[in-house]
Amino acid sequence: MNVELARQHWREGTRRVEAARSDPRRYARLSQQVELLATALRRRVGQTYTLADLVDAYEGAEDWARALLEEARAEDAPPPEAADAADAAFYLYARGATDYTP
Repeated sequence: MNVELARQHWREGTRRVEAARSDPRRYARLSQQVELLATALRRRVGQTYTLADLVDAYEGAEDWARALLEEARAEDAPPPEAADAADAAFYLYARGATDYTP
């Protein structure tokens, strides 16, 4: 996947997370999922990276994101929204890339 296509996915995931603001419980849950995945990205990618490095980490991210979120999920909580949360986490983390431009 190229950088621009990945960035489109990440923007769309962020848009879907932000659209959940009308449902405060869901939005809070999604925000926690995004934060958890952003922390995992720090461990996976490090603190100095390019957008291409982030795109490499994005390959297969839905699988590891879903596993991580399932592991952290409370027993009575709804299933995680791994795809949207992962895209939003990548969107946030992309801002720290050495070659990031808005």
